This record gives sequence, C-alpha cells and structure tokens, in this order.
Amino acid sequence: MIRSRWAGALSHRLVLVAAVALIPAIAGCEAGNNAPTLDFHYPTDAAGTVVGDLSIRNVFVLGAPIGRDLASGDSASIFLALVNTGANDTLLSISAPGTASSVTLPAGGIPIIDGHPVYLAGPKPEIVLRDLTRPLMSGSDIKLKLNFKNAGTVTLQVPVMPRAAQYATLQPPLPAATPTVAAHASAQTTPTPSATPSASASPSP
Repeated sequence: MIRSRWAGALSHRLVLVAAVALIPAIAGCEAGNNAPTLDFHYPTDAAGTVVGDLSIRNVFVLGAPIGRDLASGDSASIFLALVNTGANDTLLSISAPGTASSVTLPAGGIPIIDGHPVYLAGPKPEIVLRDLTRPLMSGSDIKLKLNFKNAGTVTLQVPVMPRAAQYATLQPPLPAATPTVAAHASAQTTPTPSATPSASASPSP
C-alpha cells in the first residue's frame, strides 16, 4: 500500500518534469528578461515558503535514477534558492531528522544578502545529506529543518526528484573523504623494539 502511494507520487512528478521540459520558452516569456526564474528554472512542485523578507524557493533532494533507490549509508544532493529583500541573514545549518545523520554546508554557512539571490542550482551540490539512515525513494518527501541566524528554524517537506529528464545533469555528491593519511603516517613512525643485547661470555679462569 505504501509502495503504491509512493509510485503514484513519482508518476505525478515525472509528468510535471516532462511538461516543464516541453515548455521552457513559455515560462521564460512569462517571467520576463530580468526574472530570477531564467537563472533557476525547475518545476513548481519543489518546496518553498516565505518567512518575513526571506524567500526559500525550489528546494528538492536529488534521488537515484528511475527504477533505483538511494540506500542507507548513501549521500544525497540538496538544491535550493534563497532570496532576501530585507536585513542580511545566514543559513547556518540544515538537519534531516529521520533521514540523514548529518547535512553538510559550505564552511561558515550561506550568507543571504539583500539584492543578491543565492541560486544553489548545481550541477555540483553545495549542500549534502550524509549517511542516510533509511533508503530514499524518488517520489517521496522528506523533512528538512533550515536554521537561519535571524529567521530562526524553518521546517519544510521536500520532494525527492529522480535523476532523470532535466535533473539528469545534476550531480550526486562525492563520497566523504576518509582520513587515511594520518593513520598511515602513524604506522610508519611507530618505533620497533630493539633487540635485547645478549650478555657477553665471561672469560674462563
């Protein structure tokens, strides 16, 4: 029953992806020459909200190709847009309760300055879900908590989009670096015990 509901959601989103792929010119004309959608152009079923002067737009997670799921322990890319028309703010951290052990952002967070929209549109991800705690199926939704310096915590239900159609050019995250150099150096510098000197023979009387 659950699988069927997810499959239905996935089919609905794939239809929207196909529709958007067929009519990019229409959306561009409606937006105008200076509209942000010309720079960040994704289907309208991505998540978003407005908190005061801060707009959070087109938030989605990149899933696996159609017919596959991301497995527990994998990583997943997050893409979004942030537009601020008031006092400067900073996206400090993101959490994904029930989905990922951690979420990595650029060091120092993401500044959101008045008049300077932030389009984290890829193709390489700058925000990554690390160490998934459960399989992640395209067509499902996950909860994200975005923690801002001034706007506080904003909770969103975010869709997982399959890596297909216009999403096919977006990249999954690289594996997290494994700290092997320090361990290797430590092994090289470990002193080996020297042989115990044998007692010299006493001269015969």
